[in-house]
Amino acid sequence: MITTDRMAAVDANAAALGVPRKQLMESSGNAVAREVRDVAEPGATVALVCGRGNNGGDAFVAARFLEEYDVTVQLLGRPETIRTDIARGNWNALASAELPTEAVSDSREFALAAPADTDSDDGPDVVVDAMLGSGVSGALREPERTAAAAINASDATVIAVDAPSGIDADTGEPTGGSDAAAADAGGDAVAVNADRVVTFHDEKPGLAALDADVTVADIGIPAAAERYTGPGDLLGLDRDPDSHKGDNGEVLVVGGGPYTGAPTLSALAALRAGADLVRVACPESVADAVQRFSPNLIVRPLPGDRVGAAHTERVASLAAEHDVVVLGPGLGGGDGTEAFVREFLTEYEGRAVVDADALRIVPEVDTDAELICTPHQGELVGMGGETADDPNERAELVSEFAAEIGHTLLVKGAVDVVADGGDVRLNRTGNPGMTVGGTGDVLAGTVGALAAVTDHFRAAAVGAYAVGRAGDAAAEANGAGLVATDLPDRLPEAMRDE
Repeated sequence: MITTDRMAAVDANAAALGVPRKQLMESSGNAVAREVRDVAEPGATVALVCGRGNNGGDAFVAARFLEEYDVTVQLLGRPETIRTDIARGNWNALASAELPTEAVSDSREFALAAPADTDSDDGPDVVVDAMLGSGVSGALREPERTAAAAINASDATVIAVDAPSGIDADTGEPTGGSDAAAADAGGDAVAVNADRVVTFHDEKPGLAALDADVTVADIGIPAAAERYTGPGDLLGLDRDPDSHKGDNGEVLVVGGGPYTGAPTLSALAALRAGADLVRVACPESVADAVQRFSPNLIVRPLPGDRVGAAHTERVASLAAEHDVVVLGPGLGGGDGTEAFVREFLTEYEGRAVVDADALRIVPEVDTDAELICTPHQGELVGMGGETADDPNERAELVSEFAAEIGHTLLVKGAVDVVADGGDVRLNRTGNPGMTVGGTGDVLAGTVGALAAVTDHFRAAAVGAYAVGRAGDAAAEANGAGLVATDLPDRLPEAMRDE
């Protein structure tokens, strides 16, 4: 089972692994054609009603595989507005193959294609709904709305490509709800009533709720596209153009005392990863040094030279004003520090990224907080987990330990492992130069910023990918001279999904 958002990421990751999107569309179209053959004998009339995106492109391909049928392809819109190069190329291929096509830009002109070379008013035997598919929100607009109504009124067998147009593939509900603007005569939102659905790679969660036979077609997406992070994991992280200050996350970094660089690196990384506001709660003995690193940081001094149990109430008050806490960078060890971490996590109920010396306390604490722990393999063992040289074996061990402690783990290594006891993701970005001190602090801050705007597992996976990508760019520029301060400024480019 895979959501539409995750499917989009996997599709992009497959392309990054060298599987051309054109090849995937060819496989998808072939799968649609096979479904037509399952429901109709050669010579039957088939109307393919197509949108201007890749869903329509799948149907353009299918038409080429249905030469033994009486096929008509109807494009809803002008050919020059087809949205992707591969879909446009497959539309042009229909002309080369001398297959009948029709472009409909006015809903008043839409009618399901009648059998070719006849005077019959009978509709087609099969309709392929390739208007929108999955990943579309909102009520159907024209001419799709008129086309959907015509499809539903026909006696044809209806095959939907990926998902019936107007249906949310994640929920099985109409994308337009039941508001009056989208309502038909019966008061329900307009959506295609499909008899069959051909979906790709894996079933979408909402399809089981439909009164339709669902076929899941293998189109050649490699398992690594889902197992490993890639550029597709960055999709959907763009800022809302209407957002205001604070909407993109407020992060509190708690650390410092023995060290000043660690909490500063985490805070700078959180800003570069997209957080609107980042504050650093650190001992007053290092507060001025932290502040001098950047005017972009807001520092909240704590009395003394180490964070201890006496600061729990103050830090808890600050944490309540933030979306995420990054706990541990530069905190150091000692009984007082451990007591603070234990007391804070016992009372805290929000989301936190836990790193460095704070990690070993996590398995001992009964907390309602949602934690993302970022240990290297030695710290993982110190927490009570196990590791292994083989990445897949390590992934299994990390997943088991994540389930045991009830938190998300991002275990750093040559191949990073992200697990929450259910899902597992591996990350291969990064390089040996990133063993230099401070890169883990950059990772903790990056994950903290992401955890303010997305779910905990995705925040960890994307954080690992983006920081590794930034590290690769730094290594290309600086070779063996890479240092942790090279990374934060490279994060914005590393987080682009291009």
